[in-house]
Amino acid sequence: MNARSRWIDLDGAVNVRDLGGLPTADGRTTRRGRVLRSDNLQGLTVSDLRVLLDDYELKNVIDLRSTAEVRLEGPGPLTRTPSITVHHLSLFPEGGRHTDVAADTPASGNGEVDIDKVLPWQNRNEDAAESDRSIGHYLGYIRDRADSIVAALRVMTRSDGAALVHCAAGKDRTGVVCAMALEIAGVTREAIVADYAQSGERIEAILTRLRASDTYAADLDSRPADSHVPRPVSMEKFLAKVDEEHGGTLTWLADHGWSPEDTESLRGRLLN
Repeated sequence: MNARSRWIDLDGAVNVRDLGGLPTADGRTTRRGRVLRSDNLQGLTVSDLRVLLDDYELKNVIDLRSTAEVRLEGPGPLTRTPSITVHHLSLFPEGGRHTDVAADTPASGNGEVDIDKVLPWQNRNEDAAESDRSIGHYLGYIRDRADSIVAALRVMTRSDGAALVHCAAGKDRTGVVCAMALEIAGVTREAIVADYAQSGERIEAILTRLRASDTYAADLDSRPADSHVPRPVSMEKFLAKVDEEHGGTLTWLADHGWSPEDTESLRGRLLN
């Protein structure tokens, strides 16, 4: 890992970094090697596995992708690693309009998945500003899948090695869950937003990887590359919305079953 940037250089994933080393409002920092964030893990090599298992003692993987994405992409190497527990916690609703319900009930009857209907960003508003579009998705995560968000954060409290949270690109779904974890830990808002935006440094490599997969290529190619760059204003506005409409991250979590003991456990894991 680059000590200055927190990037973790792997061969089979390009948006991997440690949530350690971030400043809190009370002058502390987050611990290294406790929570990692990443893009899709399908392409991890043997040497990548050794880094994650030996250097980080990785034990728990939080997979935020939809059931359809997991099915389309197939099992990754970490699913075949006995010491790793994979927690599949989709941030998309698994049934209903604009979801992957079509993947669960293929109309053709031949077991094929209609890729045009499985990804929830289909039927987006092309006239909306990119930041507003992102905020709409992020608010959808907390509206539709509070259960997955709370479960993901509880996995991060586990004391058996590191946890790694990922989605496809490692910037939107992963960005929201990581931002909420850092909010619980008391990390400064500026540092949370900066961590979210840092995925933009690797956006070309991220898009190259995703375009190599039939699951994501068509949707990515339908929009200009710069529309996929995570903008600081998106996370700033999302967190401001949570403050305004729910009284802040901790209040929203408490409304969905998160306890003071959960907060204490997560802070104990994340903070020096």
